[in-house]
Amino acid sequence: MKKILLYSLIFLIAIQLIPLDRSNPTFDKKDEIEADNDIKKILKKSCYDCHSNQTKWSIYSYIAPLSWGVYLHVKKGREALNFSTWKKMDKNLKKLRIDRMDRVILNGMMPKSSYTLFHPETELSSKEKEKLVKWVREELKKN
Repeated sequence: MKKILLYSLIFLIAIQLIPLDRSNPTFDKKDEIEADNDIKKILKKSCYDCHSNQTKWSIYSYIAPLSWGVYLHVKKGREALNFSTWKKMDKNLKKLRIDRMDRVILNGMMPKSSYTLFHPETELSSKEKEKLVKWVREELKKN
């Protein structure tokens, strides 16, 4: 039993040494999404940590194996939708992403419950959801 605990401890220490890139890529502010202040405030509060190049890396994002999940969520989130490079996004892809945002917001799929568990302040209120959905639908008409 002592050997198992010792090996487990060694394993937990060793996995802390696996490097992950938690940098925030540089971006040109002119490529960032433009929206009114209310919308930007909501996006920054509830979406930017995974969907921008302005991630605020929490303390647990440095502790393996939690860090692996956080890293992958941010990586996939940025690949799917990145508000920091919004204006550089292909127009057709942007339309698809905006359309998906509508469904994701209405169905309560974002922000992810695994994220709001540790960051309850990022949960969207019904009023915020309503504002975002209205904005998303206006954006769909533009694109």
